[in-house]
Parts: sequence; C-alpha cells; structure tokens
Amino acid sequence: MTTWFESAADATARLRAAGYLTDDATALTAYLAGALEKPLLIEGPAGVGKTELAKAVARATGAELVRLQCYEGLDEARALYEWNYKKQLLRIQASQGDAVWSETHDDIFTEEFLLTRPLLSAIRRDAPTVLLVDEVDKTDVEVEGLLLEVLSDFQVTIPELGTVTATRRPFVVLTSNASRELSEAVKRRCLFLHLDYPDAERERAIVTSQVPGLDDKVAAQLVDVVVRLRELELKKAPSIAESVDWARTLIALEIGDLDEATVARTLGVVLKHASDQRRAIKELKLAVG
Repeated sequence: MTTWFESAADATARLRAAGYLTDDATALTAYLAGALEKPLLIEGPAGVGKTELAKAVARATGAELVRLQCYEGLDEARALYEWNYKKQLLRIQASQGDAVWSETHDDIFTEEFLLTRPLLSAIRRDAPTVLLVDEVDKTDVEVEGLLLEVLSDFQVTIPELGTVTATRRPFVVLTSNASRELSEAVKRRCLFLHLDYPDAERERAIVTSQVPGLDDKVAAQLVDVVVRLRELELKKAPSIAESVDWARTLIALEIGDLDEATVARTLGVVLKHASDQRRAIKELKLAVG
C-alpha cells in the first residue's frame, strides 16, 4: 500500500511546501483519500483550487500526474483506450492469404495495437500516480459508467485482452463545478470535499506566497476588491489564479497604492466579460481615469 501522507498535519506541511496553502478540512480529506485509497470528489465554483490540489498532491509526493480533461462528447476511446485501426488494417493486409482469420484476429488484438488513454494509463502504472479527472460534470451521464469500474475496483476490462487491475492504486481526484448533479453511484465511491473561495486572510496569504515582493498594503487592498467583486452577480467571478495574476500585474506596473482608478484600469486581468467590468465599475462606483 502506498503511503501518500502520514497524517493530516503532514498533508498540510507537504502541500504548503508544494505551494498549496490548504485549510484543515482540505488537508484532512487529502490525507484520508490516500490512507483509505478512495477517490476524492472535489466540488465547487471554478477557480477555487480544485485542479491545483491534485497537481499539488503530485508535486508533494513525487507522483506523476495523469489528467483526463472532461468535455461534452467524451467517449471510451478518449477516456480508456482504443485500438490502432490503421496499424491493424496494415497487419491484416500483410497477412492476407498467409493465415486464417481466427489467427489474424488474435494477432491484431494485442498490446502492440493498443492505444492507452488516461484512465487505463493510470491503472497500468507501477510508479506512484495521481489521476485527475477534471470537470467530470461536463461529460454526458453515460461517461460516468466508464468511471465506475475504475473507481470501485481500480481495474479496466478490455474484452479482447481481459481485465487490467492496478498493482499500485493511483490517488484519484475528480473535480466538478456542479453544472449538473453527478450520479449517486459515482458519489458513493468517493470521499467528498466542497471547496469555496477562501476567506480574505487565507487568500492574502496565497497571493503573497505566490507573488514575492508584493506590498502588504497592496495585497490587502487587492483581496478586499476581489471579495467585493465576488459578491456581485457576475458571469464569472474572479478565481484565485486571477487574484495572483492581478498581484503580478500591480508589481509590473509598480503600483504602491491600489486606488479606484487603478482598479478600473486593470479590471481586465480579473474580469473577462465586458458586462462584468461595467457592472463592477457601476456597483463599486469606481473612478475611471
């Protein structure tokens, strides 16, 4: 059995060393996911650090990250495996007249012709692996069925080859922006963690750790504005990563005081919709100039 973290405190320390400042609940759940060898389902709004947590676990433990980016229309061929049909066809053409079909069939459904995709790749690896199934809520419901065998038994069945079972279970993280409700079957197989935007103090700590040299006063002003922006009804609230980008912008512009005019002038770093920028300027009564 792989020991990912020795304890919740160990998870906190090692994730922090890997650049991820975590709260107690997140550290505890990360520790339990490794100790119990259960997949971790992380749900929350976009930009709160769900994907980054999986990356941080990989960095903290020296594991390789295998990522399945989900999208509408994702199918088995892109998630699990597919056969190299062109190579199979060439082999069939080359063997015509030299072998009966049963022999040719057995020959072309072998490892040589198998193209592994993220789920199967993670299952087959002997080295420590973090499997990230990102934005699983963007897939069709049918795709969740592909995940169940992996999440339950850490195995994949290939009809032509048999069942491939993990010799070393990966640390599995599924993320969801909650754009649709996931099935109870998937949820039942996972530990659950809800991540929301951090409080002002922790976000300030995150920003200052990611942007050395940022003045404490400017950091406090930046986080205050970001918190106020998230309270507005925007198409897309600022993410933590965008807070960090904004801090780097202020460093580049040598801003020593984040006044209203500067906020309005640099809103494009954190708000990517024109309607959101107009609303922010109006609701926060920013001076444009």
